[in-house]
Amino acid sequence: MRETDDTTAGPTRRDALEYGGTVLGGGLLAGCTGDPGTESSEDTNGSYSVTMEPVGTVEFDAVPETWVPYTGDYADMGVALGQGDGLAAIGVRARFAAHVYDELPGVSVDENDLVELYQDGTGKEIFYELGADVHLIDPNFMVNRLQWSRADVDEIRETVAPFVGNTVFSRAYDWHDYTDYTMYEAFETVADVFQEQARYEAFKEYHDDVLAAVRARIPDETPDIAVLYPAEVPPESFYPYLIGSGTQSKHWNDLNVGDSLARNGIADAQAGGGIIDYETLLEIDPDAIAIRMQGEITQAYFEDEIVSHLRNHDVASELRAVQNDRVIYGGLTYQGPIIHLFQLERAARDLYPEEFGDERLFDRQRVADIVTGAFER
Repeated sequence: MRETDDTTAGPTRRDALEYGGTVLGGGLLAGCTGDPGTESSEDTNGSYSVTMEPVGTVEFDAVPETWVPYTGDYADMGVALGQGDGLAAIGVRARFAAHVYDELPGVSVDENDLVELYQDGTGKEIFYELGADVHLIDPNFMVNRLQWSRADVDEIRETVAPFVGNTVFSRAYDWHDYTDYTMYEAFETVADVFQEQARYEAFKEYHDDVLAAVRARIPDETPDIAVLYPAEVPPESFYPYLIGSGTQSKHWNDLNVGDSLARNGIADAQAGGGIIDYETLLEIDPDAIAIRMQGEITQAYFEDEIVSHLRNHDVASELRAVQNDRVIYGGLTYQGPIIHLFQLERAARDLYPEEFGDERLFDRQRVADIVTGAFER
């Protein structure tokens, strides 16, 4: 294991970031009193604290400059708060929809510049090499999904930097037995970490305006959909994803769709559910099918590799969604406030083309102004 050199005289930036809580073996909150939700307090000397389950309270004497998330939702939150330059790494590049920033004037993140944390596993050494000021990661995700030990988590937060995070994208994991946060509750905590409350408030206000405008135009009757991830391309089977309260489902909940998989007793892939084939899907026969895929998926690729295959398939061609041209792109799993607006727009247009057509449902320039700081504070 290689450590970065922190032997320079005097305190380093990392010395100014002090972890104030304890991660318990069961992942419950410790080191914090009062409301178990998110909160931030500031001392008169400029230090401040941020509280979030399951890590407890984290004390900061300086605003973090370099930061590391694992999932794209927290990466997107940091970018939305104008912290893109300090983003050092990501779990898997293909699962972070940074390509959407190309549509925002003055906003960009080059995924190729980001270190991938997952390299045939995720070891501690890469965290030492990065030497970030804060890790926007739920430590229980590291333990339960990436096979770290509690000792590994404690070592990195004590010798490198603290963890601040909660696994918000899914509610399917049985080990997540502590507070669930909505996207914007988690986003507010990240804003507290970076002391960017004004940007957060501007983003939340605009999100609320966009969502209200979209919801006002949704038809009274909305479809039951099946969210599926292909087990292979072209697909012969799929991993099923239920529409839950996690942030991965926010755009579907915003559009008031029903979940045909849940209504037919299909288990979520993230909760140990198996793959389903076309015969099972035909028994369910959802109104629409949303295909979730990683990376930048063009409409041409989606038509060639997914839709055309289903139309020409002996069984899939019998599905109502295929016959009615309601096989749509379902987006990526991890979405923060920026990515969500893009996925909400695409889902609304694909599900309700008569109402939304190819209309842009949010102002790219306004979002860019918030990210770059060119908004009225």
